[in-house]
Amino acid sequence: MEADAVVLDIDGVLVDVADSYRRAIVESIGRVYGRTVDDDAVQAFKDAGGFNNDWELTYAAALYVLARDAGYDADVATLTDAIAEAGGGLDAAEAVVREAPVDDDAVFDRWDPERLRDVFQALYLGTDLYRELEGGEPPLESPGYIHDEPVLIDPATLDALTERFAVGVLTGRPATEADIALSRVGLTVPDAHRFTMDDWEEGKPHPRALVTLAERLDATRVVFAGDTLDDVRTATNAANADPDRTYRGVGVLTGGLTGESGRRAFRGAGAAAVVDDVNALPDLLEQP
Repeated sequence: MEADAVVLDIDGVLVDVADSYRRAIVESIGRVYGRTVDDDAVQAFKDAGGFNNDWELTYAAALYVLARDAGYDADVATLTDAIAEAGGGLDAAEAVVREAPVDDDAVFDRWDPERLRDVFQALYLGTDLYRELEGGEPPLESPGYIHDEPVLIDPATLDALTERFAVGVLTGRPATEADIALSRVGLTVPDAHRFTMDDWEEGKPHPRALVTLAERLDATRVVFAGDTLDDVRTATNAANADPDRTYRGVGVLTGGLTGESGRRAFRGAGAAAVVDDVNALPDLLEQP
């Protein structure tokens, strides 16, 4: 696969977030509402699309829990299929729940995204980082799940990619949290060569950030490696929006999608290739 630029997602590609972001989703809902969803449900929301922002995924999953409390009898798969059909993301989740045969007041009067975000950040960042980054006292004490993010990319892989290709980063993390992860990984990219949550409103799978990175990297053949279907869809959407360049999405099986079912899902979303982990990228790619 020819490339002159490689764009990397962070979560599930450069660092493992199973015990950090994804754990924070599950536990935030449980702490606020007394019961929660499981890891499979988190992945179902991810697969529905539009949940590049884990805070918004938390809010949507909390809506499901509250709807169940109010008598909604469908399972997570039914809900997330309806969300996907409605276009994905938090707005679609809210619309689907409002159309469900349950009392809206019983759900939405209890729905508290602000509190969920606050608890999420306290769990994820931990007490000290919460005070530093959020500028206040956390609602609970926590050591911080951010410290439980094993690095997935080998130093030799980083060297091979940065020596052979222009490298960019496209992530749904806030900029400060992206800085922490990239520092742990050992990858330094100029601010102009990365997009974080703070740099654009649309989020994946909107193509704007990837197309802009291609322009800034002066690239005509771009490979974007990510761990979600929305990452692959971002590359597909960029190809449609910018036909003068070639964009290819590579699915990485170190996030929520794994095994043969993960391979099928990535292929179905339009992935040009699927790799077991990011360390397979250098052998997959060649310079034009």
